[in-house]
Amino acid sequence: MHIPTLIERKRNGGELTVDEIGHIIRAYTSGDLPDYQMSALAMAIFFKGMTGEETAALTHAMQHSGSVLRWPTDAPMRVDKHSTGGIGDKTSLVLAPLLACDGVWVPMISGRGLGITGGTLDKLESIPGFRTQLSETEIYKTLPITGCLMVGQTANLCPADKKLYALRDVTGTIQSIPLLTSSIMCKKLAEGLDRLILDVKYGTGAFMQTREQAEELAQSLVTVGRALGVRSSVRLSPMSEATGESAGNALEVTECVRCLQGKGPPDLEAIVLDLACAVSITSRAELTQMLRDGRAWRKFQHMVEVQGGRAESLEKLPMIHRAAVIHEMKADRSGVLERLDAGTLGRALLELGAGRAKASDAVDPAVGVDGLRKVGQEIRAGEVLLRIHARTQSAAEAAEKAILQGVDIA
Repeated sequence: MHIPTLIERKRNGGELTVDEIGHIIRAYTSGDLPDYQMSALAMAIFFKGMTGEETAALTHAMQHSGSVLRWPTDAPMRVDKHSTGGIGDKTSLVLAPLLACDGVWVPMISGRGLGITGGTLDKLESIPGFRTQLSETEIYKTLPITGCLMVGQTANLCPADKKLYALRDVTGTIQSIPLLTSSIMCKKLAEGLDRLILDVKYGTGAFMQTREQAEELAQSLVTVGRALGVRSSVRLSPMSEATGESAGNALEVTECVRCLQGKGPPDLEAIVLDLACAVSITSRAELTQMLRDGRAWRKFQHMVEVQGGRAESLEKLPMIHRAAVIHEMKADRSGVLERLDAGTLGRALLELGAGRAKASDAVDPAVGVDGLRKVGQEIRAGEVLLRIHARTQSAAEAAEKAILQGVDIA
């Protein structure tokens, strides 16, 4: 096939066939199609879009650019969840063990944080010894033992996506619904799933800023999932304030431990149960019981141990990863908390070192915020709005100044 002709057709708003898309992805994965041609095609897709059929074909080609997890015919139902990211979005750490208690398998392949949004793998790696990189052989061996696992993408899973994502990141083509859809779905479909719940965030602390953008992405994700044989559903979640009461890697794991022990913040527990109900046939009441009677907590401990982590460290994380400075940020007036902006908070966390500006950056597991007050709560002057965990006093003060730009009390 003549690649420049295919690029020109897409540039002019034409459609590519299933065979043409498959050829492009195979050539790009093997190195026969150079980055400059793939960049041109990605930009053409960015401006002209793709039909649902094209997006499904692109997803399928990327899914099968490497190995795909295959499970025995008598294996339990496989389910998973994908979130488009947010501030304090820690639901995966609670959801996976909860669903595993329900008798399904959860082969969760997760990612790292980039920009202001946190990453599941970064949070898990604050647990001493926890291994997020398992081989496919280890995945096949581990999942039947634990019922859930939380790992990073292996070298052989969706290699086309790794190459294309890196290219999109430096060519201004990240925010393309077809390219976003194929990148998200190819990795999830490569897990060999039966059901998938998609938690699509919108708001200042999310990738999609408006509900309309989130709805467009959600429709694209569900359409592709169903076209490729996986029952998919969506939960649209506002991300104008952080989820739960903390944001930051070890701090969020600590909050998840509380939630798994039945003592979590109401908003975090509610989101987890919403997501669980979307992929489970068990009642919400019974799922709630599993979360509060210790079953999910024991399952999480077991998963941590099997993946090399020290389960006994889970309740000691506040001491293992204790920041040098813990600064209380107090309200300067009384009233109702009307805004504690997630986007503003996320940018402050990035400056503290809780996230990364580029993929090669290291993250600091100890820094972040906790004790977050929630929008709608009555606040008295002098009350603590949140605590800032920082390496230095100057960093804490800079974070407070930044966060205050997103706080409204009236």
